[in-house]
Amino acid sequence: MAGDETYRTFIAIELPPDIRHRITEHIDQLRTAFPQVRASWSRAHNLHLTLKFLGDVPVSRIPALSDACDEAARQIAPFELLVKGCGTFPPHGKPKVLWIGIEDAAASSGSRNSLLPLHASLEDRCAAAGLARESRAYHPHLTIARLREAKDSRPLAEQHKQIDFAPETFAVTEIVLFRSELSSQGSKHTVLARRALGDSRARD
Repeated sequence: MAGDETYRTFIAIELPPDIRHRITEHIDQLRTAFPQVRASWSRAHNLHLTLKFLGDVPVSRIPALSDACDEAARQIAPFELLVKGCGTFPPHGKPKVLWIGIEDAAASSGSRNSLLPLHASLEDRCAAAGLARESRAYHPHLTIARLREAKDSRPLAEQHKQIDFAPETFAVTEIVLFRSELSSQGSKHTVLARRALGDSRARD
């Protein structure tokens, strides 16, 4: 029934094209060095910082979810994020995920953090709209690969860490509500709503 239709959704911060390009070069370097490793590599157009993954949400609830994003975004002024460093999950043992680090640029200077309050505001507003809270602590990062088997994964992870990722900042001015559609060719992300930070005006 049409009334039962759901969208697989998440809320994220988009990355600027130049940073996506740098990450793609990092990925290409690793794939060239370790072609035998079976991994699911992130594609440039799908690179983003996830703030909250909601899973399947009824289409009828999307307007309320969009409003929750707007309310949360208005609480936080635009800020800068810092992309830097490389690591793995788990940090020890056989790596399963390769990631590039991301943190609030203000935090390194001792100024007020904006990313974590934005995340907390999103959790609060989504909960008020009847959507489940995330049970795990929020650890911001950019996933670049999910390793599908252990063979040669450790040398790949070490190379990933050695290449590193030189620090680069970018401005965050909005959050984006996405629909994610899975297929054999990978995931397709469609923008459902854009919500400006520190601004009550919403842009769809």
